[in-house]
Amino acid sequence: MKSDVEILSPTRVKLTVEVPFEELKPALDAAYGRIASQVNVPGFRKGKVPARVIEQRFGRGAVLEEAVNEAVPKAYEDAMRENDLVPLGRPEVDVTEIEDGQHVTFTAEVDIVPPFDLPDYDSLTVTVSNATASVDEVAEQLDALRGRFATLNEVDRAAEDGDVLLVDIAGETAEGDAVEDLVGNALSYELGTDGMLPGFDEAVRGAAKGETRTFEFTPQNGDWAGIPLTVNATVTAVRERELPALDDDFAQLASEFDTVDELREDTAERVGRMKRLEQGSEARNKVLDELMESVDIPLPEGVIAAEVEDHFADGHEGSDEHRAEVEQQARESLKSQLILDKIAAKEEVSVGESELSAWLIQQAPRYGMSPDAFAKALVDAGQVPMAIQDIRRAKALAVVLENATVVDEDGNTVDLKALDAELNAAMAAQAGMGMPEMVEVDEEVDVYTDEDGNVVEVDVIEEITEVDEVEVDEEK
Repeated sequence: MKSDVEILSPTRVKLTVEVPFEELKPALDAAYGRIASQVNVPGFRKGKVPARVIEQRFGRGAVLEEAVNEAVPKAYEDAMRENDLVPLGRPEVDVTEIEDGQHVTFTAEVDIVPPFDLPDYDSLTVTVSNATASVDEVAEQLDALRGRFATLNEVDRAAEDGDVLLVDIAGETAEGDAVEDLVGNALSYELGTDGMLPGFDEAVRGAAKGETRTFEFTPQNGDWAGIPLTVNATVTAVRERELPALDDDFAQLASEFDTVDELREDTAERVGRMKRLEQGSEARNKVLDELMESVDIPLPEGVIAAEVEDHFADGHEGSDEHRAEVEQQARESLKSQLILDKIAAKEEVSVGESELSAWLIQQAPRYGMSPDAFAKALVDAGQVPMAIQDIRRAKALAVVLENATVVDEDGNTVDLKALDAELNAAMAAQAGMGMPEMVEVDEEVDVYTDEDGNVVEVDVIEEITEVDEVEVDEEK
């Protein structure tokens, strides 16, 4: 097989591939076999029709077309591999010549991963927030805990932010017809949280018991999407929260501690741990941002345009501003993937079965599924390679993090490895509070248990891979 590459742009090439006829023989034999199994010819059993009879009955051209349709995809993949090209999207293939007994020639235009250079990981430096818990942050957490034990006292005054209201709502169209989806009675709602309909808080703020406020609401989705509706909100009660005193009695009521000082100290530790966790997340985001800024990659416009069109495939055109936002997100996502994929290839990052298992355990609750069901859904949808690639990219970013310099706002170096160890230990200590715990039963099998010690089955993972290390094909 011979192939030539024409560079159409930094992100697009045109391949011209010539396949010798001897390389088409397996495809030709398979084509004869498929045709023979599908036709009935008097005097011959189905599937036993000789090649010469097939050619007489259906023509040599039909066999060649069948063989070429089978051979071209493999020849295309081989040509891309031989020329060190990684495709992005589907190729536009055109069979330009079929010379019976000689060769088949075709062209393929396709967007590709453009060449680009990676920065030196050691040169990356990012600054993250300090991890010290302030007095105000501890007080805020304690007040939130007190709020869980607060009593609600009805008051005779105008509603203010922080009050818990009882409201009746009723929506109607411009013609006065009731909207069943916008009807509710005795709804309990904390004013100021913006957790109701857009415009609700502004409408009822300052209302007293028995008052009705009216505002306009235009749904963004559902049966009433884009249709202005009128909402009437009647306040039936204004209730004020009364927080319990922050003393030893409260500490004993709300926690395992005997004194409020012990509760305050534990809260400070928890806030500090949370802020250190935020440090790790902030470091990952900022290192990725640094990578994005330090690498210049031309992106294939065709791939970006296809992503945008797929986003609006449901028939909604979207405003110019929304389309521009979606396009920008598509550009950033593709650039990030290309950078992390190249890092993963350079560092020879692979994904182990235990890592895939842990990922399934972690992700399944987000979809309201058990790990078994989630794994089976991935297999059925053919999305296992995408899951593996996500894990691989995360590991590639972790490699960069290990080499980058991370400091806090005071200039102190943040040891991310020590941070991970600390957080993992804390998670293990809290395994009894609902966090999955991995228990090693032998050298080859990872078993996960829930908070009650019940084994979480992950047998379906064997359908995904039978090997310890899962390699990702760079060209898929």
